[in-house]
Amino acid sequence: MNQDIIDKQKKAMASEGLDALISISPENVAYTAGFVVPSQSLMRWRHAICIATPDGRVTMLVIDMEETTVRAHEGIEDIRIYQEFTDDPMDKLCDALADLTLEQARIGIEMEYLPAKDFMTLKRKLPGADFVAADGIFHRLRQVKTHEELNLLRSLSKITDKAISNALTHARVGMSEMDLAVILTRGIFEGGAENFKLMIIATGERSQYPNVGPSNRILQEGDLIRMEIFGILNGYHAGVCRTAVVGDPTSEQENIWDNLIECKYLVMDNIKPGANTKEIYQKFLKKFSELGFEPISFVGHGIGLFLHEDPYLGRFGDSELEEGMVLGIEPLVYIPGRMGLQNKDMVAVTKNGAELLSDYTRTDKLLRVG
Repeated sequence: MNQDIIDKQKKAMASEGLDALISISPENVAYTAGFVVPSQSLMRWRHAICIATPDGRVTMLVIDMEETTVRAHEGIEDIRIYQEFTDDPMDKLCDALADLTLEQARIGIEMEYLPAKDFMTLKRKLPGADFVAADGIFHRLRQVKTHEELNLLRSLSKITDKAISNALTHARVGMSEMDLAVILTRGIFEGGAENFKLMIIATGERSQYPNVGPSNRILQEGDLIRMEIFGILNGYHAGVCRTAVVGDPTSEQENIWDNLIECKYLVMDNIKPGANTKEIYQKFLKKFSELGFEPISFVGHGIGLFLHEDPYLGRFGDSELEEGMVLGIEPLVYIPGRMGLQNKDMVAVTKNGAELLSDYTRTDKLLRVG
């Protein structure tokens, strides 16, 4: 358990007038407890729940199947177990809240994740409690990372970047996208990541498609390779994307890539505490527009326990950056019917500006492989 995160929750409870803060989604349970409950995200009825109180105590409720896994982690002493198939976890949650004398309390809970029938059970069992939506609280708290979270994301960014770089260096004419996927996933695990999400390997004409997985398509001379993956460690995500060409790029591809990399550095130069997210996006648009292609509605976003988090550096975002935020910045272009090029990096907001976390691969020039 990360005490800095618990302290942040204590301050949020004091600010919002809450007597308890309940995390129930896989992401926010991992945020509070400091570890992932493995089966929670696979089966929504297998609730894992954390109750944080203003005095800094955390009570955790988990299914019997995960008891030994949870008890193997240090930091939480009050662990309640419910039996799968026979117990209703909401009944056990109400019992825990009663034990904490919170039957008449004002309690923040994640309404976006909690099923309606479970919420109705809570209201029926604890009619004197005032349950309020706490989703926005967790969203705000998670935007600024603690020192421990930053170190994890710094390491994970390098693992993810290195795995992509290694996979691309093995690319050869005659290989399939699936062959590259084998190399990429092996590199993710060999590097120390625990899992991954959204592996994108799109070559040739498939490079125009935003979020496609690997296929049996065979690499040919002149193909673009767009490769992206989110490495995962302790529930946190690091998203990195690289683009390479098999052989020599065309002048058009080089010109597009040069613009995207100039956009990358322009965005990074403007990342600093107090910078406005919409203004950064507008500066990006001015440079990107030289290509004459349609941009997507953002060039960067927060990242951590979700693939995409606030704040967004985009057309519809309008907030200020803070020291400790971690962003994925991704200048890209998809040309329908032809090709797509993308470069995605992990960047931390520091007191002096931006720190590039995914710094393993040299991307200033379009990568050539094969």
